[in-house]
Amino acid sequence: MRLIGFILLCGSMQSAAWPQETPVGSRWWPSEWGAEDQRGAANRITPAKVLEAGRLIRTGKIYSLGQVYQEGMPLAGKRHFKLTIPGSPTSGDPTGSNGLVGFDEMFSGEIGQVGTQFDGLGHVGVRLADDDYFYNGFRRSRFATPYGLRKLGVENVGVFFTRGVLIDVASYKGVDRLQPGYVITPGDLQGALKRQGVEIREGDAVLIRTGHEKLWMRDNDRYNSGEPGIGMDAARWLSSRKTVLTGADNWGIEVVPHENPDRPFEVHQWMLVRHGIYNLENLTLEELARDQVYEFAFIFSPLRLKGATGSPGNPIAVR
Repeated sequence: MRLIGFILLCGSMQSAAWPQETPVGSRWWPSEWGAEDQRGAANRITPAKVLEAGRLIRTGKIYSLGQVYQEGMPLAGKRHFKLTIPGSPTSGDPTGSNGLVGFDEMFSGEIGQVGTQFDGLGHVGVRLADDDYFYNGFRRSRFATPYGLRKLGVENVGVFFTRGVLIDVASYKGVDRLQPGYVITPGDLQGALKRQGVEIREGDAVLIRTGHEKLWMRDNDRYNSGEPGIGMDAARWLSSRKTVLTGADNWGIEVVPHENPDRPFEVHQWMLVRHGIYNLENLTLEELARDQVYEFAFIFSPLRLKGATGSPGNPIAVR
């Protein structure tokens, strides 16, 4: 009887710790890359994928896809950005017979979540009855500390060198800029790809142009008030293509106002939590679109910030 009771107790504990159903569907762990994996879809960037991307470089032209980090740029919620030069010059009095002087800076802000920002797998999770669950079933109570994450920190991601695909939805819809609240559908993505003569392959980084960036530093209030972006159907379609990253010229990838007001940022949960597919937000894609560059080598190396939820940076496309 004691053995039976122990087995039942263990079964009950396992059921509580490993729920089969969650607020975002069925249990999503363990990952296809193993129960301890912390890289997610970045595992799809194989040596063969890197070589494929390299073969796309034909002219050597580089496109900078990151916005300038500066005072007054659009920021979400109560996030802040502050860069100061303490003293003039920072190095103090000139040194040596060569009169050496120099500057450095101090930064204050959510370093991985302002400006052009890369969402790591520790950025969002799902609240269940007993804990908060993240990619691969990692539980907040077991890895989160005030001084950094012990699991899923952005230092685990590695470098992105893969085939990039631009999907110019704004041009496909015949507009200069999609309006906030416009839900990008699988049909929009597929129609734009067909028009461009490009297809998505496993391991690709997919960048979506909405035109929303035209408001950046011109009408920040409107930029922040909402955005065109992908809906859940489009997120499901993209994840089914086994992509590694979704980027966009908006601040949250997905449509805002949300399709279902009771389920905010569900695309984040679908991509990051369930599938380990990364977000890259606040991109500038106008030059790529103007030159009609729809496939390219995509290169981005997140800062190796131990325990961080995200990273700043300047991703590039090379054709």
